[in-house]
Amino acid sequence: MSKIGQKPIEVPATVSLTVDGNKIAIKGSQGEMAIVLPKKIKLVKQENNFLVERDDDEKKTKSRVGSYRQLIDNAVKGVEKPWEKKLKVVGTGFNVKLDKEDLLFKLGYSHPVRFQKVAGIKFQVEGNTKITVLGSDKQLVGEIAYQIKMLKKPDVYKGKGIQYENEKLRIKPGKKAKTAGPGTAA
Repeated sequence: MSKIGQKPIEVPATVSLTVDGNKIAIKGSQGEMAIVLPKKIKLVKQENNFLVERDDDEKKTKSRVGSYRQLIDNAVKGVEKPWEKKLKVVGTGFNVKLDKEDLLFKLGYSHPVRFQKVAGIKFQVEGNTKITVLGSDKQLVGEIAYQIKMLKKPDVYKGKGIQYENEKLRIKPGKKAKTAGPGTAA
């Protein structure tokens, strides 16, 4: 069994976790989530914690235990304190603003780009260049942040576009750096 699969899942008092067969319902102050476990994996209550256990030693079952343990743990943490991804809009004239619950971008196109609100996700805009994506589902938060980033991928020469807050970009040298070399008269 994996090391992660053996770790107990700690459920705080502010979160309620109910098990009904292979269905798990998790409710907290920030929302609620549901997870369905495969047939050979079950969630067992042990004192104040929960453990993910398996019924057999098949390779497929063994490989899923750690994944489902982590999914349940992420859901428990997410309904208590929402997951967040931060993005920034970089470039002259590039900006973002909150229009009701949608995001409205100016990214150098001939028209503004609207990103529709997604159920279970909240957007926050700081200034006109920083975006925070919030939600209780960690996977959905990451997916939406990636979709926003793909509206205008960062340029490889100047870095203009939408990028994650702490992302390190590898900027290519421009034309001048390539042409200046041996054999050029100065």
